[in-house]
Amino acid sequence: MTELDGPSLGGPPVHVWVGPSPTLIQQIAAFAVGIMGVLFAGVGPLLLGGLQASGRLSAAQLGQAGTVELLTMGLAAAAAGPVFGTKNLRLIAVVCGLVLAICNLATTRVTGDVLTLVRGLAGLPSGVMIWLVTGLIVRSPRPERWSGLYLTLQTLAQLVVVAAISALILKPFGVDGGFLCLAGLSLVAAIIGLAAPKAFAPIQHGQDDAKGLPSLRGWVALAAAFGFQAFILAAWIYVEPLSRQSGHPEGTAGLAISLSLAAQVAGGTAATIIAGRISWFWALMISIAGMIGLLALFYILPGAAIFLAASAGFGFLWIFSAPYLTPVAIESDPSRRAAMFGPGASLLGCSAGPFLASLVVSDTDVRGGLVMGMALAAVTMAIIAALHLTSRQTTIKT
Repeated sequence: MTELDGPSLGGPPVHVWVGPSPTLIQQIAAFAVGIMGVLFAGVGPLLLGGLQASGRLSAAQLGQAGTVELLTMGLAAAAAGPVFGTKNLRLIAVVCGLVLAICNLATTRVTGDVLTLVRGLAGLPSGVMIWLVTGLIVRSPRPERWSGLYLTLQTLAQLVVVAAISALILKPFGVDGGFLCLAGLSLVAAIIGLAAPKAFAPIQHGQDDAKGLPSLRGWVALAAAFGFQAFILAAWIYVEPLSRQSGHPEGTAGLAISLSLAAQVAGGTAATIIAGRISWFWALMISIAGMIGLLALFYILPGAAIFLAASAGFGFLWIFSAPYLTPVAIESDPSRRAAMFGPGASLLGCSAGPFLASLVVSDTDVRGGLVMGMALAAVTMAIIAALHLTSRQTTIKT
């Protein structure tokens, strides 16, 4: 969700809550549960890389595990509404926290394809937990502001947990210690879930805005959103083995991920501040071109210092450019139906990227994931350029 959602979509008023206003404690609880639900997206590259280093996953299985978990997470987030409705939210939050804790604990006991299966199961409660906080956000007075707050807080949480696991857990306890840490945090989320809202008020959608399918150009714009996330995850999921292949000191990958997360916070803040003041098209195109250049830099296996700097730059451009996918969809499909499908397309891209990369890597050389990422990025740029240059609209404000 971005600042373009809400008031322009013909939904409920954006200055009041839809239904009863939740208490501050309920709001904090929903955010905490949702943050735990998406935590593995930031911690995953570090821990999955550690599993591959310990011989419990092959390089291909690493990508497959990342694919399956993100895919089930997205499917669960999409299906939770029709399955659970708007009631019994506290019970749902508690059960999901407990199930996620069990999955994280079980990860310490399995290897290979069974481990991939367990991570796929972990994506189910995670997706429902994300759905719970999304339900709060879409009913809030300013959905775009609350969505931005959630994005910032989840990134900060990922940064803190990655830094803590890298500095305090991995060396004395190994990668299993990292998953035990996640299991403990999941139990905390289950306890906090007792304070979540009991139920949500139904949302009344507009007659045309929330129904129907995108236009043909809208579907093409969704392909761009898919490709954007796919190219990023195809490369980034292999950051830990890539660091090892580059001959870096132990702990470099963890520091690279931490720096990237910090830069993502800065990138999201920068995008928010300058939104509407620059051309979204050129911001997006230059950012993607910059990320292609950084992937090429990773390919030559640079030293640790350059690797860390490139990781930070990649993280900044990643989150800085992501919000500009929304005006791509709106310009391509002014009905905004494509924009409403954007998060789903992005999640599918997140799951497809690691899978595609897993087809072109080996246990001794994971740079095929970088090549796949650059190829997907180039296709994404071509789609965005073609849509923009053939559009009848001349100006879209982000």
